[in-house]
Amino acid sequence: MRRNKSYGCAADCRRMPSTHSNKQENTMKTRQHGFTMIELIVVIVILGILAAVALPRFTNVQRDARIAKLNGARAAVQAAAAMIHGAALARGGNADAAPCPGTAVTANNATGAAGTVCTENGVIAMVFSYPSSAAGLGAANPGIVSAAGLTSVFAPTIAQLNADGYGAQVAAGVTTISVIGGPGTVNGGGGRVNPTCSFTYTDPAVANTAPVLGANNIAGC
Repeated sequence: MRRNKSYGCAADCRRMPSTHSNKQENTMKTRQHGFTMIELIVVIVILGILAAVALPRFTNVQRDARIAKLNGARAAVQAAAAMIHGAALARGGNADAAPCPGTAVTANNATGAAGTVCTENGVIAMVFSYPSSAAGLGAANPGIVSAAGLTSVFAPTIAQLNADGYGAQVAAGVTTISVIGGPGTVNGGGGRVNPTCSFTYTDPAVANTAPVLGANNIAGC
C-alpha cells in the first residue's frame, strides 16, 4: 500500500507545474518590456539641458585657446625682434664674409632702413636693425613672420600659415598677425585672416627706435 501511494504521488508530482520554469518565463517577459513614452521624454529633456549647458562652455574653451595662441604668437614676435636686433648690433654693420648657409645671399648687417641678417634658418630682411614688417609673405628674404618661427616653414605663404592656424597681412610697413578659426575669420590676401583676433607689428620709423607692437584685438577670437 505504501509503495502504491508512493508511486501515485510520484506520478502526481510529475504532473505539477515547475515553479523554476515559471520564474524563467516571467523573467523573459519582463526583459521584453521597452521604454515608456514618459521615460523617453525624460531622457530627451535631460540631453537637451546638458547640450544647453555644455555647448557654451565648449565654445568658451575654444575661444580661450585661440586667445592663448595669439598671446603665444605675440611673445614669439617680441622675442625674435629682441634676439635678432641683438645679433645685428653685435655684428656692428659689418657684412658677413660668406653667404648665409643654405642660401646664396651674403648678409650685409646694415643698421639703416634696409639691411639683412643671417640667422640659423636663413636671411632676415631688416629695418633699422629690427626684423622688417614690409617683407611680403614667402619672400626670398622674409621679415618678422619668419623671424618669429610661427610655422615650421622658414618663409611661409598665407596658405602655410593657415595650415598652422595663423593668418597674416603685410601692408605699408605694418604686419597684422592673426589667429584664425574664430567668428571674425574672413578671406583676405589669398587666404584666411582674422583682423578681430590679431595684433600688429610696425617697423621703427627712424634709427635707434624700436618696432611698435599693437594691443591684442580679441573681439573675434
